[in-house]
Amino acid sequence: MRVISEQGLLLLGCGKMGSALLKGWIEAGVPVGSIWINDPAPSDWVKSLGVKLNVGLPAAPAVVLIAVKPQIMQAALPSLRLLGDGKTLFVSVAAGVQLAEFQAMLGARTPVVRVMPNTPAAVGQGISALIGNSNATRDHLALTERLMASVGQVVHLDTETQMDAVTGVSGSGPAYVFHLIETLAAAGIAEGLPRAMAFQLASATVAGAGALAQASDETPEQLRINVTSPNGTTQAALEVLMDPQAGFGPLLKRAVTAASTRSKELSGG
Repeated sequence: MRVISEQGLLLLGCGKMGSALLKGWIEAGVPVGSIWINDPAPSDWVKSLGVKLNVGLPAAPAVVLIAVKPQIMQAALPSLRLLGDGKTLFVSVAAGVQLAEFQAMLGARTPVVRVMPNTPAAVGQGISALIGNSNATRDHLALTERLMASVGQVVHLDTETQMDAVTGVSGSGPAYVFHLIETLAAAGIAEGLPRAMAFQLASATVAGAGALAQASDETPEQLRINVTSPNGTTQAALEVLMDPQAGFGPLLKRAVTAASTRSKELSGG
Protein backbone atom coordinates (compact mmCIF):
# COMPACT_ATOMS: atom_id res chain seq x y z
CA MET A 1 0.00 0.00 0.00
CA ARG A 2 2.70 2.37 -1.08
CA VAL A 3 0.32 5.14 -2.10
CA ILE A 4 -1.04 5.26 1.45
CA SER A 5 2.44 5.36 2.95
CA GLU A 6 3.24 8.33 0.71
CA GLN A 7 -0.04 10.30 0.81
CA GLY A 8 -1.72 9.12 3.98
CA LEU A 9 -5.06 7.66 4.99
CA LEU A 10 -7.81 9.32 7.02
CA LEU A 11 -10.06 7.09 9.11
CA LEU A 12 -13.27 8.84 10.05
CA GLY A 13 -14.65 6.96 13.06
CA CYS A 14 -12.72 4.36 15.03
CA GLY A 15 -15.27 2.18 16.78
CA LYS A 16 -15.31 -1.61 16.58
CA MET A 17 -15.08 -1.87 12.78
CA GLY A 18 -12.68 1.05 12.42
CA SER A 19 -10.42 -0.42 15.11
CA ALA A 20 -10.47 -3.84 13.45
CA LEU A 21 -9.43 -2.28 10.15
CA LEU A 22 -6.78 -0.15 11.80
CA LYS A 23 -5.26 -3.20 13.48
CA GLY A 24 -5.24 -5.07 10.15
CA TRP A 25 -3.57 -2.18 8.29
CA ILE A 26 -0.82 -1.81 10.86
CA GLU A 27 -0.17 -5.55 10.79
CA ALA A 28 -0.07 -5.34 6.98
CA GLY A 29 2.71 -2.76 7.18
CA VAL A 30 0.97 0.61 6.83
CA PRO A 31 3.11 3.09 8.83
CA VAL A 32 1.25 4.57 11.78
CA GLY A 33 2.66 7.96 10.79
CA SER A 34 0.65 7.77 7.57
CA ILE A 35 -2.68 7.35 9.37
CA TRP A 36 -4.93 10.19 10.54
CA ILE A 37 -7.93 9.37 12.75
CA ASN A 38 -10.87 11.59 13.56
CA ASP A 39 -12.94 10.14 16.40
CA PRO A 40 -14.61 11.92 19.34
CA ALA A 41 -13.96 9.11 21.85
CA PRO A 42 -10.86 7.12 20.83
CA SER A 43 -9.91 4.08 22.90
CA ASP A 44 -6.76 3.93 24.99
CA TRP A 45 -5.38 1.45 22.43
CA VAL A 46 -5.82 3.97 19.61
CA LYS A 47 -4.25 6.71 21.71
CA SER A 48 -1.19 4.51 22.30
CA LEU A 49 -0.43 3.84 18.62
CA GLY A 50 1.20 7.09 17.59
CA VAL A 51 -1.27 7.87 14.79
CA LYS A 52 -2.29 11.46 14.06
CA LEU A 53 -5.38 11.64 16.25
CA ASN A 54 -7.94 14.46 15.94
CA VAL A 55 -5.41 16.91 14.52
CA GLY A 56 -7.28 17.97 11.38
CA LEU A 57 -7.06 16.64 7.85
CA PRO A 58 -4.15 15.62 5.66
CA ALA A 59 -3.76 17.86 2.62
CA ALA A 60 -4.52 15.25 -0.06
CA PRO A 61 -4.86 11.74 1.42
CA ALA A 62 -4.92 8.72 -0.85
CA VAL A 63 -7.96 7.37 0.99
CA VAL A 64 -10.64 8.59 3.36
CA LEU A 65 -12.33 5.60 4.97
CA ILE A 66 -15.70 6.41 6.50
CA ALA A 67 -16.61 4.20 9.45
CA VAL A 68 -19.13 6.37 11.30
CA LYS A 69 -22.72 5.33 11.91
CA PRO A 70 -25.15 6.26 9.11
CA GLN A 71 -27.17 8.39 11.55
CA ILE A 72 -24.30 10.91 11.94
CA MET A 73 -23.11 10.78 8.34
CA GLN A 74 -24.84 14.03 7.37
CA ALA A 75 -23.02 15.89 10.13
CA ALA A 76 -19.63 14.26 9.55
CA LEU A 77 -19.18 14.53 5.79
CA PRO A 78 -19.43 18.30 5.12
CA SER A 79 -16.04 18.77 6.79
CA LEU A 80 -14.54 16.50 4.13
CA ARG A 81 -16.07 18.29 1.13
CA LEU A 82 -12.74 20.01 0.39
CA LEU A 83 -11.24 16.57 -0.35
CA GLY A 84 -13.98 15.72 -2.84
CA ASP A 85 -13.87 16.08 -6.62
CA GLY A 86 -10.18 15.20 -6.61
CA LYS A 87 -7.84 12.25 -6.46
CA THR A 88 -8.77 11.17 -2.93
CA LEU A 89 -10.66 7.89 -2.83
CA PHE A 90 -13.56 7.70 -0.39
CA VAL A 91 -14.37 4.26 1.00
CA SER A 92 -17.48 3.76 3.10
CA VAL A 93 -18.23 0.87 5.42
CA ALA A 94 -21.41 2.58 6.66
CA ALA A 95 -24.52 0.49 6.07
CA GLY A 96 -27.41 1.87 4.08
CA VAL A 97 -25.75 4.95 2.54
CA GLN A 98 -25.74 4.71 -1.24
CA LEU A 99 -23.04 5.82 -3.64
CA ALA A 100 -25.23 8.59 -5.04
CA GLU A 101 -25.60 10.11 -1.56
CA PHE A 102 -21.83 10.32 -1.17
CA GLN A 103 -21.47 11.96 -4.57
CA ALA A 104 -24.15 14.50 -3.63
CA MET A 105 -22.29 15.39 -0.41
CA LEU A 106 -18.72 15.20 -1.72
CA GLY A 107 -18.95 16.22 -5.37
CA ALA A 108 -19.98 14.51 -8.60
CA ARG A 109 -16.41 13.66 -9.65
CA THR A 110 -15.47 11.99 -6.35
CA PRO A 111 -14.36 8.35 -6.56
CA VAL A 112 -16.34 6.35 -3.99
CA VAL A 113 -16.31 2.67 -3.09
CA ARG A 114 -19.03 1.26 -0.88
CA VAL A 115 -18.12 -1.76 1.27
CA MET A 116 -20.16 -4.12 3.45
CA PRO A 117 -17.86 -5.87 5.93
CA ASN A 118 -18.92 -8.00 8.90
CA THR A 119 -17.90 -8.32 12.54
CA PRO A 120 -15.56 -11.33 12.25
CA ALA A 121 -13.16 -8.73 10.82
CA ALA A 122 -12.25 -8.20 14.48
CA VAL A 123 -10.36 -11.52 14.40
CA GLY A 124 -9.20 -11.29 10.77
CA GLN A 125 -11.96 -13.65 9.60
CA GLY A 126 -14.36 -11.20 8.02
CA ILE A 127 -15.71 -11.02 4.50
CA SER A 128 -16.39 -7.77 2.67
CA ALA A 129 -18.38 -7.04 -0.48
CA LEU A 130 -17.56 -3.90 -2.46
CA ILE A 131 -18.85 -1.84 -5.38
CA GLY A 132 -17.55 1.44 -6.77
CA ASN A 133 -19.19 4.39 -8.50
CA SER A 134 -18.38 5.41 -12.07
CA ASN A 135 -15.41 7.49 -10.90
CA ALA A 136 -13.76 4.55 -9.13
CA THR A 137 -11.04 3.09 -11.36
CA ARG A 138 -9.58 -0.40 -11.30
CA ASP A 139 -6.73 0.97 -9.21
CA HIS A 140 -9.21 2.40 -6.72
CA LEU A 141 -11.00 -0.94 -6.45
CA ALA A 142 -7.70 -2.81 -6.11
CA LEU A 143 -6.57 -0.46 -3.33
CA THR A 144 -9.88 -0.91 -1.51
CA GLU A 145 -9.55 -4.67 -1.83
CA ARG A 146 -6.07 -4.56 -0.29
CA LEU A 147 -7.36 -2.48 2.61
CA MET A 148 -10.24 -4.84 3.31
CA ALA A 149 -8.18 -7.99 2.74
CA SER A 150 -6.26 -7.09 5.88
CA VAL A 151 -9.28 -8.31 7.88
CA GLY A 152 -10.56 -11.18 5.73
CA GLN A 153 -11.90 -12.14 2.33
CA VAL A 154 -13.24 -9.74 -0.33
CA VAL A 155 -15.80 -10.12 -3.10
CA HIS A 156 -16.74 -7.68 -5.87
CA LEU A 157 -20.39 -6.98 -6.68
CA ASP A 158 -21.82 -6.42 -10.15
CA THR A 159 -24.41 -3.83 -9.07
CA GLU A 160 -25.09 -1.75 -5.98
CA THR A 161 -28.54 -3.31 -5.65
CA GLN A 162 -26.83 -6.57 -4.61
CA MET A 163 -25.65 -4.82 -1.43
CA ASP A 164 -29.03 -5.43 0.23
CA ALA A 165 -28.70 -9.18 -0.28
CA VAL A 166 -25.12 -9.05 1.02
CA THR A 167 -26.45 -7.29 4.11
CA GLY A 168 -28.96 -10.07 4.63
CA VAL A 169 -26.42 -12.87 4.16
CA SER A 170 -23.01 -11.81 5.48
CA GLY A 171 -23.54 -8.38 7.01
CA SER A 172 -26.21 -9.55 9.45
CA GLY A 173 -25.20 -13.21 9.14
CA PRO A 174 -22.86 -13.40 12.16
CA ALA A 175 -25.85 -12.68 14.41
CA TYR A 176 -27.66 -15.69 12.93
CA VAL A 177 -24.65 -17.88 13.67
CA PHE A 178 -24.33 -16.55 17.22
CA HIS A 179 -28.01 -17.33 17.74
CA LEU A 180 -27.41 -20.83 16.36
CA ILE A 181 -24.68 -21.30 18.97
CA GLU A 182 -27.02 -20.00 21.67
CA THR A 183 -29.87 -22.30 20.73
CA LEU A 184 -27.68 -25.35 20.07
CA ALA A 185 -26.08 -24.94 23.50
CA ALA A 186 -29.49 -24.43 25.13
CA ALA A 187 -30.72 -27.66 23.54
CA GLY A 188 -27.65 -29.44 24.89
CA ILE A 189 -28.31 -28.07 28.37
CA ALA A 190 -31.90 -29.31 28.13
CA GLU A 191 -30.51 -32.77 27.37
CA GLY A 192 -28.39 -32.73 30.51
CA LEU A 193 -25.04 -31.13 29.59
CA PRO A 194 -23.36 -28.62 31.94
CA ARG A 195 -23.81 -25.04 30.66
CA ALA A 196 -20.11 -24.29 30.06
CA MET A 197 -19.58 -27.58 28.25
CA ALA A 198 -22.67 -27.10 26.10
CA PHE A 199 -21.45 -23.67 24.92
CA GLN A 200 -17.95 -25.00 24.28
CA LEU A 201 -19.32 -27.90 22.23
CA ALA A 202 -21.71 -25.67 20.29
CA SER A 203 -19.24 -22.88 19.47
CA ALA A 204 -16.42 -25.26 18.54
CA THR A 205 -18.77 -27.28 16.34
CA VAL A 206 -19.96 -24.20 14.46
CA ALA A 207 -16.42 -22.84 14.07
CA GLY A 208 -15.04 -26.21 12.99
CA ALA A 209 -17.81 -26.88 10.50
CA GLY A 210 -17.31 -23.43 8.98
CA ALA A 211 -13.56 -23.99 8.69
CA LEU A 212 -14.16 -27.37 7.05
CA ALA A 213 -16.62 -25.85 4.57
CA GLN A 214 -14.02 -23.20 3.66
CA ALA A 215 -11.16 -25.67 3.30
CA SER A 216 -12.95 -28.53 1.54
CA ASP A 217 -13.37 -28.94 -2.21
CA GLU A 218 -16.76 -30.57 -1.54
CA THR A 219 -20.01 -28.62 -1.46
CA PRO A 220 -21.81 -27.96 1.84
CA GLU A 221 -24.49 -30.36 0.61
CA GLN A 222 -21.93 -33.15 0.17
CA LEU A 223 -20.32 -32.39 3.51
CA ARG A 224 -23.74 -32.72 5.11
CA ILE A 225 -24.29 -36.04 3.37
CA ASN A 226 -20.89 -37.25 4.56
CA VAL A 227 -21.95 -36.78 8.18
CA THR A 228 -25.37 -38.39 7.75
CA SER A 229 -25.50 -42.15 8.26
CA PRO A 230 -28.74 -43.78 7.02
CA ASN A 231 -31.27 -44.07 9.85
CA GLY A 232 -28.71 -42.62 12.27
CA THR A 233 -28.78 -39.79 14.77
CA THR A 234 -27.91 -37.05 12.27
CA GLN A 235 -30.66 -38.15 9.90
CA ALA A 236 -33.16 -38.01 12.75
CA ALA A 237 -32.15 -34.40 13.46
CA LEU A 238 -32.10 -33.40 9.78
CA GLU A 239 -35.63 -34.68 9.25
CA VAL A 240 -36.67 -31.92 11.64
CA LEU A 241 -34.29 -29.23 10.34
CA MET A 242 -35.02 -29.94 6.67
CA ASP A 243 -38.81 -29.99 6.95
CA PRO A 244 -39.96 -28.14 3.80
CA GLN A 245 -42.53 -26.02 5.67
CA ALA A 246 -41.20 -25.54 9.19
CA GLY A 247 -37.51 -26.39 8.87
CA PHE A 248 -34.31 -24.40 8.92
CA GLY A 249 -34.30 -23.68 5.17
CA PRO A 250 -37.58 -21.75 4.90
CA LEU A 251 -36.97 -20.09 8.27
CA LEU A 252 -33.55 -18.77 7.27
CA LYS A 253 -34.87 -17.67 3.89
CA ARG A 254 -37.50 -15.55 5.65
CA ALA A 255 -34.84 -14.13 7.95
CA VAL A 256 -32.50 -13.13 5.11
CA THR A 257 -35.42 -11.64 3.17
CA ALA A 258 -36.43 -9.60 6.22
CA ALA A 259 -32.89 -8.24 6.65
CA SER A 260 -32.54 -7.48 2.93
CA THR A 261 -35.90 -5.72 2.86
CA ARG A 262 -34.98 -3.63 5.88
CA SER A 263 -31.69 -2.71 4.20
CA LYS A 264 -33.61 -1.43 1.19
CA GLU A 265 -35.87 0.62 3.44
CA LEU A 266 -32.96 2.17 5.33
CA SER A 267 -31.19 3.12 2.11
CA GLY A 268 -34.33 4.55 0.54
CA GLY A 269 -34.56 1.77 -2.05
